[in-house]
Amino acid sequence: MKITLVQVGKTTEKYIETGIAEYAKRLQKYVILDTKTVAYLKNAAVLSTDELKKQEGAQILKLFSPKDFVILLDESGGSYNSVAFAAQVEKYMVLGNANIFFVIGGAYGFSPAMLERASARVSLSPLTFSHQLVRLVFMEQLYRAFSILNHQPYHHQ
Repeated sequence: MKITLVQVGKTTEKYIETGIAEYAKRLQKYVILDTKTVAYLKNAAVLSTDELKKQEGAQILKLFSPKDFVILLDESGGSYNSVAFAAQVEKYMVLGNANIFFVIGGAYGFSPAMLERASARVSLSPLTFSHQLVRLVFMEQLYRAFSILNHQPYHHQ
């Protein structure tokens, strides 16, 4: 089982990089984890929002094979508490797909092509976070999910 986190643009804040690295290290005992970063578009300032989403989406779509399970981290996705999210992760793994992709889109969200390609959508919160901070929050929640699934004492109820 392999999980890949896809993100648009590099993480520039050191404290966020440090936190992501810590959760990535913790996740190693549960799953193969990879990160793919799609570069920010160089001409983004002159593009319309729709064109920007379309071009970012085209770059991201190149990363998937037809059998990959793609979950968009999207404000319109399903909302779960940590235990329910862990159960969702388990369902995704049981589906038998060798590769699961979680995708954090660009600042304006996802293109229609990305929404169409998605196997599922998950909302981390009704609040709005910076895209860099979402990376850290997601990694912590993914680690929490695996600790719940493996009956580890990290999560308290």
